[in-house]
Amino acid sequence: MSDIIHLLPDNVANQIAAGEVIQRPASCLKELVENSLDAGATHIRILVRDGGRTLLQVIDNGKGMSPTDARMAFERHATSKITQAADLFQLRTMGFRGEALASICAVAHVEVATRRPEDEVGTHIEIAGSEVIKQEVVQCPVGTNIRVKNLFYNVPARRKFLKTDQTEMRNITTEYYRIALVNPQVQFTLVNNDEILSELPISSTKQRIEAIFGHSSKPFTSHLVDVLANTEVVNISGFVGKPEMAAKNSQQYFFVNGRYMRHPYFHKAIQTAYSGLLTADHNPSYFIYFDIQPDAIDVNIHPTKTEIKFADEQVIFQILLAAVREALGKFNITPSLDFTSETHIEMPQPVKQPTTIAMPRLQVDPSYNPFKQKANPQARSAAMDWEKLYAMPTPEPTAVQADQQLFALPEITENIALMQWQHKYIVLPSDKGLMLVHQHRAHMAILYQELLEQLREQKGISQSLLFPEVIELSNEDVLTLQSLQQDLQTIGFALDQLSPNAYTISAVPIQLGQTNPCDTLLQVIHQVQDTGASAAQQWQEAMALALADRMAIPVGKSLSDVEMRDLMTRLNEKHSAQYLNNGQTIFTILTSDEVQKRF
Repeated sequence: MSDIIHLLPDNVANQIAAGEVIQRPASCLKELVENSLDAGATHIRILVRDGGRTLLQVIDNGKGMSPTDARMAFERHATSKITQAADLFQLRTMGFRGEALASICAVAHVEVATRRPEDEVGTHIEIAGSEVIKQEVVQCPVGTNIRVKNLFYNVPARRKFLKTDQTEMRNITTEYYRIALVNPQVQFTLVNNDEILSELPISSTKQRIEAIFGHSSKPFTSHLVDVLANTEVVNISGFVGKPEMAAKNSQQYFFVNGRYMRHPYFHKAIQTAYSGLLTADHNPSYFIYFDIQPDAIDVNIHPTKTEIKFADEQVIFQILLAAVREALGKFNITPSLDFTSETHIEMPQPVKQPTTIAMPRLQVDPSYNPFKQKANPQARSAAMDWEKLYAMPTPEPTAVQADQQLFALPEITENIALMQWQHKYIVLPSDKGLMLVHQHRAHMAILYQELLEQLREQKGISQSLLFPEVIELSNEDVLTLQSLQQDLQTIGFALDQLSPNAYTISAVPIQLGQTNPCDTLLQVIHQVQDTGASAAQQWQEAMALALADRMAIPVGKSLSDVEMRDLMTRLNEKHSAQYLNNGQTIFTILTSDEVQKRF
């Protein structure tokens, strides 16, 4: 029998390894830019074409490479960052494994031109699928210019799973922000399809945050308060947002030793510091920078290096919690207790339980005799009934099925009485009990279906604004808007681009009425971003849901009997399900049994 175990060829092994490190254009960009930072670059220029699948180019003014180093850099496990395993716990560089460039050149066409300051000429290398095609002398400026073309050209399965250009560009922009926020001492330029999306000069950390997220008349950083804590364990600096700027899609960033990271445990510390200051569906913004000894963390637990293990997590949790609370307290944001006022608090009295205990009654059949089987075989058969004992049990309806059977909208006739309660709910009888309908969500469900129909049939109706509104957006929001623009125009929006980050709104869907068009457009953009919608159908659904929320009857509006009947009739026609597309309950029932229990 022949041997069945064999070594994989290097190019196949590289392609497999590339799947862990290079998952999409954004992860490729991250590795290239981190190499530029490790090379001491002070200006990094990034050029992207077609969402990164056609071209990703990174140009830096770092220290460059010699001809030998340039060739070795693309070999697997070739690195200048460490020489032994112990160096992993003294890391101050972004890269160290020597896997990124080898992984990139295994799944793309790569060209690199590099020169050191002491060299008169540079080196030019071309690689495709891990094979060096050309190496020659070339005239080039000091630094490194690397071009990654046709990403995943030889891995069609991976290329097929890439999202749209707009989605991949949003991922690239997100990665770009993460790197730029922690390196304000470096100048960055981002160019997409020959259009400059972002230019970030060398600045302070706060100026960098403002340059990225400040696109309104009031500075973004005016809502931030400083956080500072210097201890023997860790030094913490950065900013947290005031409670009034909290939102569903707040900006939340953790960095450690110049590296972006995710850390749910430390996120919990910040949430705890805001306890009592925010509603359940709002989150605080924060930009937190940790400076810690390299041997106190382990960055080598995940290929993307965004999951980091801390040796003293519980201690740092308490330090972070105290630092954020102190920052909020300095600005009189946290609620204070007034110990001088005499406040009487009534303690709840224990409920007295009845002392009498009802004894259960057992029913006994005195005529039953298990030994009289022969005298009455029919009784034995009825008593034992083995077939029924081993028969498959009849499945009971699930909770969802039960809800669907119980919560069905009744047909709205003239005999059904409707009542509005608390200017929020519509109350009506049903065959199962008393039905309560959330008027805002009911109207949302109707509008959601109508908007989706308009998108499919391209029959939106718009109304022109007397005075066009101007909206300023972040780079990420602009990319999202560009992917939605055609559908927004179909629904009734008229948008014109004034500048790379500014648009005019001259018309809106007629259903919006007097609703602020800028706030509505932002809600649509953020709804699409929050849901992570990537396909056209997904972002159409997210957009329709956000627009329906803005257009629907507000909570607190008084409705006439005619308006309530019209709303319920339309709900029956458009959306008879109990829940909205986002899981919110539209209507529920107080059953007859529940009512009787209260009496």
